[in-house]
Amino acid sequence: MSEPYVLVLYYSRHGATRTMARQIARGIEQAGFEARLRTVPAISANCESTEPEIPEQGALYCTEQDLAECSGLALGSPTRFGNMAASLKYFIDSTSSLWLSGALIDKPASVFSASSSLHGGQESTLLSMMLPLLHHGMVISGLPYSEPELIQTNSGGTPYGATHVAGKDNDQPVDSTELALCLAQGKRLAKLANQLQHN
Repeated sequence: MSEPYVLVLYYSRHGATRTMARQIARGIEQAGFEARLRTVPAISANCESTEPEIPEQGALYCTEQDLAECSGLALGSPTRFGNMAASLKYFIDSTSSLWLSGALIDKPASVFSASSSLHGGQESTLLSMMLPLLHHGMVISGLPYSEPELIQTNSGGTPYGATHVAGKDNDQPVDSTELALCLAQGKRLAKLANQLQHN
Protein backbone atom coordinates (compact mmCIF):
# COMPACT_ATOMS: atom_id res chain seq x y z
CA MET A 1 0.00 0.00 0.00
CA SER A 2 1.22 3.54 -0.78
CA GLU A 3 2.13 6.20 1.75
CA PRO A 4 -0.87 8.12 3.15
CA TYR A 5 -2.04 10.96 0.91
CA VAL A 6 -4.76 13.56 0.70
CA LEU A 7 -6.53 13.58 -2.66
CA VAL A 8 -7.15 16.95 -4.32
CA LEU A 9 -9.78 16.14 -6.93
CA TYR A 10 -11.01 18.92 -9.20
CA TYR A 11 -12.43 19.89 -12.56
CA SER A 12 -11.23 23.11 -14.19
CA ARG A 13 -12.32 24.68 -17.45
CA HIS A 14 -10.38 27.98 -17.53
CA GLY A 15 -7.61 27.20 -15.02
CA ALA A 16 -8.69 29.00 -11.84
CA THR A 17 -9.90 25.86 -10.06
CA ARG A 18 -6.65 24.14 -11.09
CA THR A 19 -4.64 27.02 -9.55
CA MET A 20 -6.64 26.70 -6.33
CA ALA A 21 -6.14 22.92 -6.31
CA ARG A 22 -2.38 23.36 -6.59
CA GLN A 23 -2.35 25.85 -3.71
CA ILE A 24 -4.44 23.53 -1.52
CA ALA A 25 -1.95 20.77 -2.39
CA ARG A 26 0.90 23.06 -1.22
CA GLY A 27 -0.88 23.53 2.10
CA ILE A 28 -1.33 19.77 2.46
CA GLU A 29 2.35 19.17 1.80
CA GLN A 30 3.44 21.99 4.13
CA ALA A 31 1.48 20.16 6.84
CA GLY A 32 3.51 17.00 6.19
CA PHE A 33 1.16 14.93 4.01
CA GLU A 34 1.54 13.87 0.41
CA ALA A 35 -0.98 15.63 -1.87
CA ARG A 36 -2.24 13.71 -4.88
CA LEU A 37 -3.70 15.99 -7.59
CA ARG A 38 -6.30 14.39 -9.84
CA THR A 39 -8.91 15.64 -12.30
CA VAL A 40 -11.84 14.22 -14.27
CA PRO A 41 -12.46 14.21 -18.02
CA ALA A 42 -14.82 16.73 -19.58
CA ILE A 43 -18.26 15.48 -20.55
CA SER A 44 -19.09 15.81 -24.22
CA ALA A 45 -22.54 16.38 -25.70
CA ASN A 46 -21.38 14.05 -28.49
CA CYS A 47 -22.00 10.48 -27.28
CA GLU A 48 -19.25 9.16 -29.59
CA SER A 49 -16.57 11.41 -28.09
CA THR A 50 -13.97 9.97 -25.73
CA GLU A 51 -11.06 11.51 -23.86
CA PRO A 52 -7.54 10.11 -24.07
CA GLU A 53 -6.63 7.79 -21.18
CA ILE A 54 -3.99 10.27 -20.00
CA PRO A 55 -4.70 14.02 -20.31
CA GLU A 56 -2.42 16.01 -22.59
CA GLN A 57 -1.61 18.38 -19.71
CA GLY A 58 -2.28 18.85 -16.02
CA ALA A 59 -3.22 16.23 -13.44
CA LEU A 60 -4.01 12.60 -14.23
CA TYR A 61 -7.61 11.42 -14.25
CA CYS A 62 -8.86 10.17 -10.91
CA THR A 63 -9.55 6.48 -10.43
CA GLU A 64 -11.87 4.87 -7.94
CA GLN A 65 -8.77 3.50 -6.20
CA ASP A 66 -7.31 7.02 -5.81
CA LEU A 67 -10.49 7.97 -3.96
CA ALA A 68 -10.85 4.76 -1.96
CA GLU A 69 -7.31 4.84 -0.56
CA CYS A 70 -7.04 8.55 0.29
CA SER A 71 -6.73 9.76 3.88
CA GLY A 72 -8.71 12.90 3.08
CA LEU A 73 -10.29 14.70 0.13
CA ALA A 74 -10.39 18.26 -1.22
CA LEU A 75 -13.05 18.49 -3.93
CA GLY A 76 -13.09 21.46 -6.32
CA SER A 77 -15.29 22.66 -9.16
CA PRO A 78 -16.21 25.80 -11.06
CA THR A 79 -19.75 26.99 -10.37
CA ARG A 80 -22.35 25.87 -12.89
CA PHE A 81 -25.69 27.59 -12.14
CA GLY A 82 -25.05 27.28 -8.40
CA ASN A 83 -23.97 23.65 -8.63
CA MET A 84 -20.83 21.62 -9.30
CA ALA A 85 -19.78 21.00 -12.91
CA ALA A 86 -21.39 18.00 -14.64
CA SER A 87 -17.98 16.37 -15.22
CA LEU A 88 -17.26 16.22 -11.50
CA LYS A 89 -20.81 15.13 -10.63
CA TYR A 90 -20.60 12.37 -13.24
CA PHE A 91 -17.49 11.00 -11.53
CA ILE A 92 -18.98 11.30 -8.02
CA ASP A 93 -22.18 9.61 -9.23
CA SER A 94 -20.09 6.60 -10.27
CA THR A 95 -18.76 5.96 -6.74
CA SER A 96 -21.65 3.89 -5.35
CA SER A 97 -19.35 0.87 -4.80
CA LEU A 98 -17.31 3.02 -2.39
CA TRP A 99 -20.53 4.02 -0.64
CA LEU A 100 -21.54 0.35 -0.33
CA SER A 101 -18.14 -0.63 1.10
CA GLY A 102 -17.93 2.42 3.41
CA ALA A 103 -14.45 3.23 2.07
CA LEU A 104 -14.73 6.97 2.80
CA ILE A 105 -16.42 6.86 6.21
CA ASP A 106 -14.75 9.10 8.85
CA LYS A 107 -12.25 10.62 6.39
CA PRO A 108 -12.06 14.43 6.33
CA ALA A 109 -13.18 16.35 3.25
CA SER A 110 -13.30 19.97 2.15
CA VAL A 111 -14.60 21.76 -0.94
CA PHE A 112 -13.56 24.74 -3.08
CA SER A 113 -14.98 26.59 -6.08
CA ALA A 114 -14.67 29.46 -8.55
CA SER A 115 -17.31 31.57 -10.26
CA SER A 116 -17.42 34.50 -12.69
CA SER A 117 -19.16 36.87 -10.29
CA LEU A 118 -19.09 37.51 -6.56
CA HIS A 119 -22.68 36.33 -6.10
CA GLY A 120 -22.53 33.68 -8.79
CA GLY A 121 -23.55 30.74 -6.62
CA GLN A 122 -20.24 29.94 -4.94
CA GLU A 123 -21.75 28.97 -1.59
CA SER A 124 -24.53 26.84 -3.08
CA THR A 125 -21.91 25.10 -5.24
CA LEU A 126 -19.83 24.33 -2.14
CA LEU A 127 -22.93 23.01 -0.38
CA SER A 128 -23.86 20.89 -3.43
CA MET A 129 -20.41 19.27 -3.32
CA MET A 130 -20.77 18.50 0.39
CA LEU A 131 -23.97 16.48 -0.07
CA PRO A 132 -22.48 13.35 -1.70
CA LEU A 133 -19.52 13.51 0.70
CA LEU A 134 -21.93 13.43 3.64
CA HIS A 135 -23.66 10.41 2.07
CA HIS A 136 -20.24 8.75 1.93
CA GLY A 137 -19.85 9.35 5.67
CA MET A 138 -17.02 11.86 5.32
CA VAL A 139 -16.27 14.50 7.95
CA ILE A 140 -16.73 17.96 6.40
CA SER A 141 -14.12 20.60 7.16
CA GLY A 142 -14.66 24.29 6.42
CA LEU A 143 -12.51 27.37 6.94
CA PRO A 144 -12.68 28.87 10.44
CA TYR A 145 -12.77 32.62 11.06
CA SER A 146 -9.40 32.30 12.79
CA GLU A 147 -8.16 32.77 9.20
CA PRO A 148 -8.06 36.60 9.00
CA GLU A 149 -8.48 36.59 5.20
CA LEU A 150 -12.10 35.47 5.62
CA ILE A 151 -12.94 38.87 7.12
CA GLN A 152 -10.58 40.87 4.88
CA THR A 153 -11.54 39.39 1.52
CA ASN A 154 -13.05 41.58 -1.21
CA SER A 155 -13.22 38.66 -3.61
CA GLY A 156 -13.50 34.92 -2.83
CA GLY A 157 -13.46 33.06 0.45
CA THR A 158 -16.23 31.55 2.58
CA PRO A 159 -16.40 29.54 5.81
CA TYR A 160 -17.69 26.64 3.67
CA GLY A 161 -14.43 26.53 1.69
CA ALA A 162 -12.04 28.54 -0.44
CA THR A 163 -13.50 30.34 -3.47
CA HIS A 164 -12.31 32.59 -6.30
CA VAL A 165 -14.03 35.31 -8.34
CA ALA A 166 -12.78 34.88 -11.92
CA GLY A 167 -14.54 37.86 -13.55
CA LYS A 168 -16.91 38.08 -16.50
CA ASP A 169 -14.28 36.83 -18.96
CA ASN A 170 -12.67 34.37 -16.52
CA ASP A 171 -9.46 36.38 -16.72
CA GLN A 172 -9.02 37.50 -13.10
CA PRO A 173 -6.07 35.69 -11.50
CA VAL A 174 -6.50 34.02 -8.11
CA ASP A 175 -5.51 36.85 -5.74
CA SER A 176 -3.28 36.72 -2.67
CA THR A 177 -6.20 36.54 -0.22
CA GLU A 178 -7.80 33.65 -2.11
CA LEU A 179 -4.42 31.87 -2.33
CA ALA A 180 -3.88 32.30 1.43
CA LEU A 181 -7.28 30.72 2.12
CA CYS A 182 -6.50 27.81 -0.23
CA LEU A 183 -3.21 27.23 1.59
CA ALA A 184 -4.95 27.35 4.98
CA GLN A 185 -7.62 24.93 3.77
CA GLY A 186 -4.97 22.44 2.63
CA LYS A 187 -3.10 22.68 5.94
CA ARG A 188 -6.28 22.18 7.97
CA LEU A 189 -7.37 19.20 5.89
CA ALA A 190 -3.97 17.51 6.28
CA LYS A 191 -3.99 18.15 10.04
CA LEU A 192 -7.44 16.56 10.34
CA ALA A 193 -6.42 13.63 8.14
CA ASN A 194 -3.46 13.01 10.42
CA GLN A 195 -5.58 13.21 13.58
CA LEU A 196 -8.37 10.99 12.26
CA GLN A 197 -5.93 8.45 10.82
CA HIS A 198 -4.27 7.97 14.23
CA ASN A 199 -7.51 7.52 16.23
